[in-house]
Amino acid sequence: MIKRREFLQQSSLLAIMASFPASVADSSFKMGYSAITWGGKDEQAILDIASLGFKGIQLRANSYTKYKDNPQELKALLDASKLQLVMFSSGNVEIDPAKVPASIEQHVNHAKFVKALGGDSIQLTNSLRKKGETPSQEDLVKLAEVMNEIGRKTKEVGVQATYHNHMNQFGETPEEVDILVKSMNPAYLRLLLDVAHYHQGGGKPADAVLKYKNIIHAFHIKDVESPIKGQESNPTSYKFVELGQGNVDMKGIFNNIRKIKFKGWAIVELDGVPDKAKSPLQCGTISRDFLRDTINYKFV
Repeated sequence: MIKRREFLQQSSLLAIMASFPASVADSSFKMGYSAITWGGKDEQAILDIASLGFKGIQLRANSYTKYKDNPQELKALLDASKLQLVMFSSGNVEIDPAKVPASIEQHVNHAKFVKALGGDSIQLTNSLRKKGETPSQEDLVKLAEVMNEIGRKTKEVGVQATYHNHMNQFGETPEEVDILVKSMNPAYLRLLLDVAHYHQGGGKPADAVLKYKNIIHAFHIKDVESPIKGQESNPTSYKFVELGQGNVDMKGIFNNIRKIKFKGWAIVELDGVPDKAKSPLQCGTISRDFLRDTINYKFV
């Protein structure tokens, strides 16, 4: 039997521990950063992202064009900065039967490149949405089927394929994302949940973390200002901004990421510098400081 004094001491200790802010110590997820903000200057992005304390990086397909014949050169840059390639933007997926074989080949080639760089994940997007039109359920299922096949083939290479939800694409709204996810084969294809795109599409990303916890492979941690300041008369206006500068419920998202005990990569993404007076490094510093000071993520 535990004595009353010991019980009170243990209870006090637990109460004290509960008062501490959550940190990486209570979760095993890892933070990466996307090179997209640097506009193709990947070598500078590698140096800057490493200097901010991130351990992972996402590169885009432009690096394939430059380094496809000598991936060892790019891998040496990553290794020198102690960065892991945690995601690769592999580009769009086609559903037109005449274009599907070439689309699959493109992503398999990217997967082989990623493997040579020591990476293990690619992201799939699409440019199928027509302005003013809502995609049919049939077309959404077709997209999932092609992505499943891409995932099956990249799995043979040792690379995980992921679907990235995105504004102005198939998968803009939560309802479309749900159809796609339900049509995905989790053995071959998993979800890269972009919290800002999901928010802007009308969803609650903190809820999506819980809803899709069994199929999420990675996150894009991203913030969005909507409507844009000075454009309040246009409620649909938006721009992507540094973490903490927009409307996305970051605290709720990270609370739920910790709740599901997520163990993968959460990747900060900012498509471009929102204020031209800033540099990509300055933007990255703002987001890094937000993660450290508000989300209580401990960079080690």
